[in-house]
Amino acid sequence: MSVVGGRSRLDGQALADGVRAGERAALARAITLVESAAPRHRAAAQVLLAELLPDSGGSMRIGITGVPGAGKSTFIDSFGCFLTERGRRVAVLAVDPSSSLTSGSILGDKTRMERLSRDEKAFIRPSPTRGALGGVAGRTREAILLCEAAGYEVVIVETVGTGQSEAAARGLVDFLLLLMITGAGDELQGIKKGVIELADALVINKADGDNLAAAKAARAELSRSLRFVAPATAGWRTRAFTASGLTGAGIAEIWEAISTFMAETKASGVFATRRAAQRREWLQAALEARLLELVFGNGAAREALPGIEAAVLGGEMSAEAAAERLIRLAGGDG
Repeated sequence: MSVVGGRSRLDGQALADGVRAGERAALARAITLVESAAPRHRAAAQVLLAELLPDSGGSMRIGITGVPGAGKSTFIDSFGCFLTERGRRVAVLAVDPSSSLTSGSILGDKTRMERLSRDEKAFIRPSPTRGALGGVAGRTREAILLCEAAGYEVVIVETVGTGQSEAAARGLVDFLLLLMITGAGDELQGIKKGVIELADALVINKADGDNLAAAKAARAELSRSLRFVAPATAGWRTRAFTASGLTGAGIAEIWEAISTFMAETKASGVFATRRAAQRREWLQAALEARLLELVFGNGAAREALPGIEAAVLGGEMSAEAAAERLIRLAGGDG
């Protein structure tokens, strides 16, 4: 197996063994491999995932999202260090927005998580979205499994605040935490009811210094509003918290809530049901992606596409008929 992104060449078993041993370099290579869009890496990535799948699934998967400027990276830095200080191994998959023009990505999360990036019990992986919808990278699911196989007990997925990110992250994690900030006048401004209904906890971040009183007031307002919002998880009451990524205030209370959530949902069966639903969504997403590749990777379909597209744009052919025509061409039916 050729491991992309470096000079090292390891066979599949050696790479899998390195991941299982918790070697961060091996884990980074494994994620690079499954993220690769090169067709020649796909088979190797599938073999690796099949090898490590039995070792996955044992972590707490926590999604952290929020509006730009909510202090997600600083909060995760503090939250992650809180966990590693208590013996937990923490992986952070920080999904970074890619430029729609250049496909470039800032990938600056490691610099914003200064303490955690130096912690031996932590692994931080910035991953560009490369245009994937919903503020999560196209291979985040696979990266989660690899981190779990490497022995990370808590996997944090930080998403970009695209408006779709909350829904996309909800399908990846067990517990979704929505970070908010004060200072926008109406504390619920820009926060849709539908977004709140996806979160298992709302956190007013940057609750420190002169902003502490405003943060407490916002928490009280949110707590009142949550009485009229359906919970994101059956049997769980969504709560509002205040926290400071800068000082660490409120982190212990949030972790206690997450731990309680995990225990209660496992006992009730909700946890297992959600994980099963997520695997079903993963199958559907993979199937849709492969079907698109089948169509657009077929020479006959690709050759006919401009004409079919022009017919749809000109109102001469329905989109449904066009899709049927392309599928038939890809299948060799003409």
